[in-house]
Amino acid sequence: RNKTKLCAWCCFLLQSLVLQVAQTWLEKERKEREEAKEAYMAENCPPPDTSGDQATLMELCKKIHAAIDKIDEERYDIEAKVQKADKEIEDLKIKVVDLVGVKKPALKKVRMSADAMLKALLGSKHTVNMDLRANLKQVKKEVKEEPAEAVGDWRKNIEDKSGGREGRRVEVQVHH
Repeated sequence: RNKTKLCAWCCFLLQSLVLQVAQTWLEKERKEREEAKEAYMAENCPPPDTSGDQATLMELCKKIHAAIDKIDEERYDIEAKVQKADKEIEDLKIKVVDLVGVKKPALKKVRMSADAMLKALLGSKHTVNMDLRANLKQVKKEVKEEPAEAVGDWRKNIEDKSGGREGRRVEVQVHH
């Protein structure tokens, strides 16, 4: 029992040490990013020279506005590229789903009357009451007379007496 408590304590100690190391790494990365940003700004964006008369300041403002316009155009172009790439990604995701195929859920077998089925298919507007027997047309069965065999196949006699399925044919005609 003491062994497991010691292990749990050791695990806790290791986790806290790992978190401390990770925190120092994150802090170091943050400082490096700030230094890189300051170096970039010093190189590409020197502080403006505000000494001089009004004409030089107006010229400086025009240069700054031109730089802003150029950056806005680049930003717009980059946003358009990103949107195009996002659309392509969505299209590719749809293609992947189409290629893999959507798994259909297993369907349950449901007993349903003809009226309920028509109501489900046609909607609640169409109330169709069907009397299936009224719409059936009886087709006469052709009876073949065979000589009675004293010793024959007992399965055939059973089918003949029970009126096997192949002899009965029923046509269903639905009138709209």
